[in-house]
Amino acid sequence: MKQRHLLLALAIGASVISLSACKKEPAEPATSATPAAVEGETADQFIARVNDEYRKLYPEINSAQWLSSTYINDDSQMLAAKANERYLTQLNGWIEQARKFEGQKMSPDTARSIQLLKLMTAMPAPKDPAKLSELTQIATRMEGMYGSGSYCTGEGAAKQCRQLGELEDVLRSSRDYDQQLDAWQGWHSIARPMRKDYTRFTELVNEGAKEMGFADTGEMWRSGYDMTPVEIAAETDRLWGQVKPLYEQLHCYTRTKLEAQYGSDKGQVNGLLPAHLMGNMWQQDWGNLWDMLEPYKGVGSLDITSALEKEYQADYERELAKAGAGATIDKQFAAERAAQLDVAKQMTERAQDFYTSLGMPKLPESYWAKTQFIKPLDRDVVCHASAWDMNMAGDVRTKMCIKPNEEDFTTIYHELGHIYYDLAYNKQPPLFQGGANDGFHEAIGDTMVLAMTPKYLNSIGMVGTPQQGNEALINSQMRMALAKVSFLPFGLMIDRWRWGVFDGSIKPDHYNQAWWDLKAKYQGVAPVTPRGEDFFDPGAKYHVPGNTPYTRYFLSHILQFQFYKGLCDASGYKGPLYDCTFYGNKVAGQKFWAMLEKGSSQPWQATLKELTGSDKADASAVLEYFGPLQTWLKQQNEGKTCGWAAPSAAAPKPAADKGTAGKG
Repeated sequence: MKQRHLLLALAIGASVISLSACKKEPAEPATSATPAAVEGETADQFIARVNDEYRKLYPEINSAQWLSSTYINDDSQMLAAKANERYLTQLNGWIEQARKFEGQKMSPDTARSIQLLKLMTAMPAPKDPAKLSELTQIATRMEGMYGSGSYCTGEGAAKQCRQLGELEDVLRSSRDYDQQLDAWQGWHSIARPMRKDYTRFTELVNEGAKEMGFADTGEMWRSGYDMTPVEIAAETDRLWGQVKPLYEQLHCYTRTKLEAQYGSDKGQVNGLLPAHLMGNMWQQDWGNLWDMLEPYKGVGSLDITSALEKEYQADYERELAKAGAGATIDKQFAAERAAQLDVAKQMTERAQDFYTSLGMPKLPESYWAKTQFIKPLDRDVVCHASAWDMNMAGDVRTKMCIKPNEEDFTTIYHELGHIYYDLAYNKQPPLFQGGANDGFHEAIGDTMVLAMTPKYLNSIGMVGTPQQGNEALINSQMRMALAKVSFLPFGLMIDRWRWGVFDGSIKPDHYNQAWWDLKAKYQGVAPVTPRGEDFFDPGAKYHVPGNTPYTRYFLSHILQFQFYKGLCDASGYKGPLYDCTFYGNKVAGQKFWAMLEKGSSQPWQATLKELTGSDKADASAVLEYFGPLQTWLKQQNEGKTCGWAAPSAAAPKPAADKGTAGKG
């Protein structure tokens, strides 16, 4: 999954992560950023002032954030902490000033703005300046640990260190049981030093949340959905109940194939899937197991990765030709780097073409000049894909380390969804520049991915002429399910873990046990070796040290199918849902853009209804889309013992939310 950058997501409740900037003058004390209250101002005037101050602050903070994620070092971490400190101090000041308007008459927009103001960060900071400073330092340090994390083996001249991308390549491509286990365990080792910091981080953000009137940080996170915290927890349980039977069928089929590949002793762990054999570091996307899970070998081939690798090779040969015959090793290397950048930009241009085909604008020239397309050679960066709105005025960028493969190709479409959402709602006041809810922001680009049908992929030269027939259909559906359906329980369990951590039902001395209990309960996966409390496996997933709420991703995987169905209907499409693409349809594009322009200016239920006709999140479109595959999976699993037994010590649900404190 992909996570948007913090300041871009502040208005929809994302986290504050690291910042950096090169400044000759020392940073001002945090307290100097506290906004002064204006005597006699009305609530409407107060919000107008906050919008103005926020708009002016935004570019400076965001530029620092960008530098910190693309130049990781001790200096940037120090500057990051100070920049976060200034911002959070100002935010605390705004929230404190808003209290005087409680119970007063104000416009509906102002009332909504004050509600959103309280939820502008996922990292509520204590008012105590010393504790606030400590919090920002911890947040920046954990972000740096993740971004610079590497797994080293050997000593002296034989020492070899690999970062996340190289370790992911092993899981993606190798089918050697021990090599995969080594890569998986190696990456998870980088998180062990985070445990102490994360424990203290939890204490500090909980203190900040309580000062704002919430029971804990988890309750604060669950307050950002235009419903009560109790209601959104129940809503996600309801949605999971709708799709769980489909996931269980996919899980059963996958376990059978793993046992065939590795043997019954290694292909499962007491009925659960081995964590290191899923082709993905966190078992959230099983697409890399296609060689094992393809239902009908070679039928309706959709080998996007091979097509992209051929493009890269052609780019490399062209760049090499520029270097001339007998090119030196240095020139050959330069040609290789140029080809990597060429193919990354070509992939991005294809994604842009989908959006512009709907009538949306081309990306600004500054996007192409300032985006990080491939991993730099001279420094550590956070490669985790993210989309950035730098100034609320058109300076948009993405940050990736693109490789020519299918996963990165679809990730680009996803990230550009964030960018086009930003561009659409830039006309809104700053406090309304966010997704209708945070799940909306994640669903936009993935709606486009659903429309990347075999017919569409053929039209852009990524695959051959699509084959017809049931076998080709099942293959196509399986490819999509390995990305979409496999993700659903993972999207749920991360915040189930954090809600328990924040409310105290999961204690620090049970962090790792609770993590794996929840992964077993929801995903049906398990490690093959003991993972005791000397490990901190949650920290090996970016969104935990980065403090990004994750329920948004679960919701997005439901909402994107609703958006998709709504846009297919708007385009006039008649036929099976899974075969719809609205590429090139301006009517669908206009309806989509109108939704994006609303930002967070109204409750998400109203925005959803304008696009789909329903004001309720519902997974029926997921089940409609995957109907043929679910029928096929049941046939394949007939006679098999499906399901799994989760550990009885699974972490409890979060405590009941108390009263109405902290709600807008």
